[in-house]
Amino acid sequence: MHSDMHSDPPEAASRTGGEPIADRRGVLSWMLFDWANQPFHTLILTFIFAPYFTAQVMADPVAGQTLWGATTAVAGAVVAILSPALGAIADRTGGRKLWVLGFSIPYVIGCLGLWYAVPGMDPVWPVLIAFGLAYLGSEVTVLFTNAMLPHLGPREEIGRISGSGWAMGYAGGLVSLILVLALLAPAPGSERTLIGIPPVLGLDPALGEPARATGPLSALWYLIFVIPLFLWTPDSPRSGMRLGAAARAGLADLVRSIGALRGERSLASYLLASMIYRDALAALFIFGGIYAAGVLGWGTFQLGVFGIVAAATGAMGAWIGGRADRAYGPTPVIRTTILLLILVCLVVLGTTRTSVLGVAVAPDARLPDLVFFAAGGLLGAAAGSLQAASRTLLAHQAEGRMGTGQAFGLYALAGKATAFIGPSAVAIVTAATGSQRLGVAPIVALFAIGLALLSFVKTGSEQPRTTVT
Repeated sequence: MHSDMHSDPPEAASRTGGEPIADRRGVLSWMLFDWANQPFHTLILTFIFAPYFTAQVMADPVAGQTLWGATTAVAGAVVAILSPALGAIADRTGGRKLWVLGFSIPYVIGCLGLWYAVPGMDPVWPVLIAFGLAYLGSEVTVLFTNAMLPHLGPREEIGRISGSGWAMGYAGGLVSLILVLALLAPAPGSERTLIGIPPVLGLDPALGEPARATGPLSALWYLIFVIPLFLWTPDSPRSGMRLGAAARAGLADLVRSIGALRGERSLASYLLASMIYRDALAALFIFGGIYAAGVLGWGTFQLGVFGIVAAATGAMGAWIGGRADRAYGPTPVIRTTILLLILVCLVVLGTTRTSVLGVAVAPDARLPDLVFFAAGGLLGAAAGSLQAASRTLLAHQAEGRMGTGQAFGLYALAGKATAFIGPSAVAIVTAATGSQRLGVAPIVALFAIGLALLSFVKTGSEQPRTTVT
């Protein structure tokens, strides 16, 4: 269905392989964006700030987990509503770097606002608003940088590039965690950090300042390491279309593309499958550190070490997964990693302070901690491969069917439209049972559903190519 008023998005059928558009420096600068953005997910969303908020800003960890889950669900819903439209409009305007710049502003402001999360504060909504702004900026900037992926190299190299980018992101998370443990967070039972010095800048652990400082640290980290993307990664040219006209044309493109999904069973099935299993993965990351703090009694230092393990194995997993993607394709990588993540969930469910996989241990035993560290390592490795292969498969599924901004906008919608399900299910079951351990059980079901839906996804020669218009 064509319209005289709205021509096909210029990227809809442009990728057929060939020489890479970006040189090596441009590709590395694109990868460095993952490094710049990752501390938000590692330090704030998972290992340091979220557990601090639930355990110290909120007096009751169960109530804290419930409120944090609800806030994350709302922020995810906002991202879900905005992303497809923003991606479609950006396809019409061209020039994605300007969009990245615009949404970097709420990200930096939100991260800076987390410094004000003092223990026992009342009300807590200013900090939750700051977190929501940072969450929005982090997710939407990823939408536009992901849309650059198909144009960084030939089709057969996209999986390797995506995997290496995720690996660099996990490495960024790893380095930022090491810096927190070495310079900010005191070791358990000590007033000194991992390298034997007091927390830098006179940060007071009694006031939660080491954990609160992860917000400004993430903002500064981003501002420094996002610069190469703007300097050296090639961008699509600006179309010259005014924003109002681009919005009308982009939204019309989006409506047509969504309608055409009825005839694109493989692409539609993949969007649905990824919607479910990525929601499960996000919930597992969000509540993994919170679970360890509440059930195993871990403090900032242990959570930081746990994060280092997950980040290190995540970098290795993403790098290896990218090579496996190039050799076997993204779909086998995705299936394998989902099975590994189901295993992680089952191990977590079977681990408490006094038992491991149903076997009782002494309350002061270290085995539960060691098992949880091992689970964190497996979580990182599987998640790194899964995330990298997922965006590769989306690029393959969308090729010749719609513009990359639209495609990754729908992908963001698929990842966020049900983002409330994972956190909400965890929050509801936690509140109903009064148990943080049982609260993470719904994540297993989400992974299983996503895995089942992948059976309807076709790849390569199995998938006929038609252009969505």
